[in-house]
Amino acid sequence: MHIIAYIVLAVYLIALIYITVYCLLQFQLLFYYKRFHRLHKNDVEKTLPAEQYPYVTIQLPVFNEMYVMDRLLDNIIKMDYPKDRYEIQVLDDSTDETIEISKKGVARLKAQGFNVEYIHRVDRTGYKAGALKAAMPKVKGEFIAIFDADFLPRPDFLKRTIPYFDNEKVGVVQTRWEHINEDYSLLTRLQAMQLNVHFTVEQNGRYAGDCLLQFNGTAGVWRKTCIEDAGGWEADTLTEDLDLSYRAQLKGWEVVFLEKVAAPAELPAEMNGLKSQQFRWMKGGAENARKLMPAVWKSDMSFHKKLHATSHLLASTVYIFIFLAGVFSVPLLFAIRALDIPSHYFAVFLLGLMSVAAVYYAANVQTRFSKDSMVKTTFKFIILFPVFLALSMGLSLHNTIAVLQGYRGKKSPFVRTPKFNIKSLKDSFDKRSYLASKISWTTIFEGLFCIYFLGGVAAGLYLQDVTFLLFHILLAVGYGSICFYSVKHISFK
Repeated sequence: MHIIAYIVLAVYLIALIYITVYCLLQFQLLFYYKRFHRLHKNDVEKTLPAEQYPYVTIQLPVFNEMYVMDRLLDNIIKMDYPKDRYEIQVLDDSTDETIEISKKGVARLKAQGFNVEYIHRVDRTGYKAGALKAAMPKVKGEFIAIFDADFLPRPDFLKRTIPYFDNEKVGVVQTRWEHINEDYSLLTRLQAMQLNVHFTVEQNGRYAGDCLLQFNGTAGVWRKTCIEDAGGWEADTLTEDLDLSYRAQLKGWEVVFLEKVAAPAELPAEMNGLKSQQFRWMKGGAENARKLMPAVWKSDMSFHKKLHATSHLLASTVYIFIFLAGVFSVPLLFAIRALDIPSHYFAVFLLGLMSVAAVYYAANVQTRFSKDSMVKTTFKFIILFPVFLALSMGLSLHNTIAVLQGYRGKKSPFVRTPKFNIKSLKDSFDKRSYLASKISWTTIFEGLFCIYFLGGVAAGLYLQDVTFLLFHILLAVGYGSICFYSVKHISFK
C-alpha cells in the first residue's frame, strides 16, 4: 500500500515541479517585458518615405471560408499603400462554395484596378504550408505579408511594419492580434485572455530578453530571401509558422515583434472549433520540439537563449503535466494520509500559480488595451481568471492527446478552425456549415473526468481535508464545461 502511495506522490510532485519551473520562466519573461516597456515607452515608430516603399506580396491562404471570404477581400484592398507597389495572392485550397465566392471577389478587385491573382489547388498537399510553398515561384514582392481568412488588418499595416526591415538582418516582423468578437461570449473572453499573454508578455518578453521568437502564421511580414535562406515552407509539422521561424533564426535572421501594431481577428465562437485549433497548436508544438530541439542545443547560442527556446518549444507539453497533476491529485488525498505527510508542504508550489496570475494580470489589466477603467478591468480579471484556469485544466486531456501524438510522430490532417463572421452578440453560428457532426470519444472521457473530480471533492470533504478542494472544483467545472459545450455545439442535422 505504501509503495502505491509513494508512486502517486512521486508522479504528482514531478508534475508540479515541471509546471512550476515553466511558470517561473514565464515570470522571467514578465520581468523582461516590464523592463522593455520602461526603457522604450517613449520610442517613436519607424517610418519610410513614400518613394522608398518596396514591392509587397500579400498572401491570403484560405480553405473553405465561405462566411468570411468577401469580408477578407473587401478589407485587404483598404491598405493605405500605393496600388502599384503591392500584389494580392488568394491561395485557395477550398472544396466548397468558397471557390466561387473567391473567384467572383477576385474578379471584382481586378475590375477596380488591383493586382490580384487567384491560385487554386485541386489537392491539399502540405495543407497551408504546401499552399504557401507552391505560390513562392509566383511571388514578385521583396516582402510577403500573410493574413488568414479571419484577419482584418488596418489600412496602415504595411506602412507601420515595412520600415522595420531597414535592418538587413530582420527576416520577420510580427504584430499583435486583436479580437473583434472578444465580448461575444465567455468562451471568446477566455481565449482573449490567453492570447493577450502570448502577444504581450511572451512575444515582447522574448524580444526584450534576446530569446527566439515566432511568426504566428498570420498578421506578419516575411522578407522573401529569409524564407528561401531558411529552407522554405515545410509541411512536416502542423505549425509550419513556428518551424520556419526557428529555422530562420538558427540561420542568423532576426524577428521583430511590434506590440503597438495590432491586427483584429475573429476568435473561434464554438467549442469544437476551439478544440480543433488547440489540437493543431499543441500537436504542432510537440512536432516542432521533436524536430528543432537538437538543432537548438547544437547551436552556438547562449545557455539562456537555449533554455527559453526549450521552454517555448515545450510549452504545449505542460498540458501533460497539468493532466497528470489533476488525475493523481485524487488518490493523493489518500496517499498523504497513508504516509502521514502534512498537506501544507505543497504550499511551495503556489509560486507557480502566483507567477501565472502575475503574468495574466499584466497582459490583461496593466497593458491598458481595454477601453474600460482600471477598476472595471481588474474586477473582470478577478472574476474571469479562475474560470480561465478551469477551462485550461478542462482542455488538458484533449491537449495531452495532441501532444503525445506529436511526439509519437503520428500524422494527421491540418484541420482548420471554422469562422462564421461572428462580430457581435446579434451574430450566430447556429445552423451553419462547418460545425462538428458527431461526439468524439475525448468528449465522452471529459464528461467522465468531471464525475471523477466531483468524487475528489466528495472524498476531500469526507476525509476533512480541503487541501485540494478548490483544485478539484475547478477541474470538475473545467471538464464538465468542455464536455457540455462540445456536445451543445454539435450539428446533428
